Amino acid sequence: MENRYFKRDISWLSFNYRVLLEAEDDSLSLYERINFISIYSSNLEEFYKIRVADHKAIATGAAQSDEETVQSAIELVDAINLEVNRQMEDRIRIYERKILPALKKNHIIFYQSRNVEPFHHDFVRRFFREEIFPYLQPVPVSKDKIVSFLRDNRLYLAVRLFPKGENGKKGEAQYFVMKQPYSKVPRFIELPKVGGNYYLMFIEDIIKANIDTIFPGYEVDSSYSIKISRDADILIDDAANTSEIIEQVKTKVKKRKIGDVCRFVYDRAMPQDFLDFLVDAFRIDRRELVPGDKHLNLEDLRHLPNPNPNIHSIRKPQPMKLTCLNERESIFQYVEKKDLLLHYPYHSFEHFIHFLYEAVHEPTVREIMVTQYRVAENSAVINTLIAAAQNGKKVTVFVELKARFDEENNLATAEMMKAAGINIIYSIPKLKVHAKVALVLRRNKEGKKLTSYAYISTGNFNEKTATLYADSGLFTSNPILVNDLYNLFRTLQGKENPVFHRLLVARFNLIPELNRLIDHEIELAGKGKNGRIILKMNALQDPTMIDRLYEASQAGVEIDLIVRGICCLIPGQSYSRNIRVTRIVDTFLEHARIWYFGNGGNPKLFLGSPDWMRRNLYRRIEAVTPILDPELKQELVDMLSIQLADKRKACFVDENLRNCWKSAHPQKEKVRSQYTFYELLKSKIEDPG
Repeated sequence: MENRYFKRDISWLSFNYRVLLEAEDDSLSLYERINFISIYSSNLEEFYKIRVADHKAIATGAAQSDEETVQSAIELVDAINLEVNRQMEDRIRIYERKILPALKKNHIIFYQSRNVEPFHHDFVRRFFREEIFPYLQPVPVSKDKIVSFLRDNRLYLAVRLFPKGENGKKGEAQYFVMKQPYSKVPRFIELPKVGGNYYLMFIEDIIKANIDTIFPGYEVDSSYSIKISRDADILIDDAANTSEIIEQVKTKVKKRKIGDVCRFVYDRAMPQDFLDFLVDAFRIDRRELVPGDKHLNLEDLRHLPNPNPNIHSIRKPQPMKLTCLNERESIFQYVEKKDLLLHYPYHSFEHFIHFLYEAVHEPTVREIMVTQYRVAENSAVINTLIAAAQNGKKVTVFVELKARFDEENNLATAEMMKAAGINIIYSIPKLKVHAKVALVLRRNKEGKKLTSYAYISTGNFNEKTATLYADSGLFTSNPILVNDLYNLFRTLQGKENPVFHRLLVARFNLIPELNRLIDHEIELAGKGKNGRIILKMNALQDPTMIDRLYEASQAGVEIDLIVRGICCLIPGQSYSRNIRVTRIVDTFLEHARIWYFGNGGNPKLFLGSPDWMRRNLYRRIEAVTPILDPELKQELVDMLSIQLADKRKACFVDENLRNCWKSAHPQKEKVRSQYTFYELLKSKIEDPG
């Protein structure tokens, strides 16, 4: 049978490669390009710790899956490693032939080895002796027993040396590992400026330059960087009740750092016999070997110092404040008259904080309800909710404890809110709640219901990520949507058989409505009318929904997909001839989920939290709202149109998962969608008429 879907993880690697390509764009500021190498490396680290670790567990028989056999898992891991190795060649090329020369052109000499100019010899020796040497602890390595535990994602220097014997004879080779003193010394060291040049150096190269002084009486043969990635996926028992989930989170999160090895990365210049010794000594499965460059953990490049004041830092559009929503104006009064759509990070997230702050001080507000998936540390959102509870409001927060890598923060935040008098609803067994929604309910002194307010978003209530992720959120006082959202919160509290009239909720009415919308476009195309679908999301993986899109394409519906990450739909086939896949990678992480259905010229638009992944559509609580205001519908249409017209930062994804530039000269194109949309929103503030 013909394979009609890309493999999920190979598709993800195609996306991450697109991230790497941003480092090659010399129209960007130099440190923004460097930051993209950091993002690429960080993404890959998490990918191995979660996705590859899962496949390796199946490949070794340590875990079972209904969707994957031992053999298919082995083949997939091999395919992943092959593609990662291919990408590594490009990463090295971009770093060495593009980034380092660009730094040098800007008078920053970034040493890439232990060899430095003579005028830096004394500084390197002194810095090593005073700042690094006191924290180094060489540990011997033996095949007989493991005497050192390699910590997750920490850099080690593996050293081979020989005892100095009489008459110049060498003794038997000995091996040591040394953990770099992460918490004590920065990864990148600024050396004294000489002439018009600035100098930087890796800490490991400073160690290598002085390694003989660490091992007196030995002849150091060679040293190479190594690191371990460990399985970071913690499995919470789906059958557990809420109290058991809390205990499991507290216990299992601590085990992340000692999880099974899923990747052993080493300097590819390491001789085979040296590598063989380490593999045997640390009991490494050879399928876990991933060759790297001489400098590993390049996610640290986000901390690379910029010593040259003439080099511009990363320039980003600054968040705008709407004049109609300044601190002296009431968001409640505005939303009571008209729906409001905000787009982060182009609009300031402070407007949402202002919305909550108004709820704290408005006497008629009786209750506030919010979902929490990922929040910032020392969150202004949480502090405002605590203030509301202390001001006599009933505050209910649903906390998803199973948000990967945020479990500890979410639990600590929940306990702090609970201590402040907030009603906390914890994770639901067998489900994740991924909806990003808030509700403010009002009543007068007599208990009569007053206009209340709902907020439905594509992004988390996190003021930090709201400056990095491109998301959209709708404020509305529409009584039907308010009531639907109230029913959703009651569902999270255990109410069964909820009824939703306009809000689309995964596991309830979302899939039936999506099928109805697609059917209608197919019907229009069958009558010779324009069937049209535009879907913007982070990921498209569910085979059932992909098949529906194939069906619509074959019926003549024109379909544009704007999918940042995973896309398992294969374009360019007979069954997908009317489907185009666009991927945009730029300054901000495209995170919004916006859906457009042409509806014969009277388009329907939707905004919400789910991607079209199996987990989102069938195993999570997600919320999607229709956009009812004509002006706001047009605003989203403008956003989608601008993104489809982007020929600077947008690629087509082809049938071979290649990122194909839409323009032969993308840097010369005028439409750069994130910046063009920002200017459009800015013009509306300056000329609201």
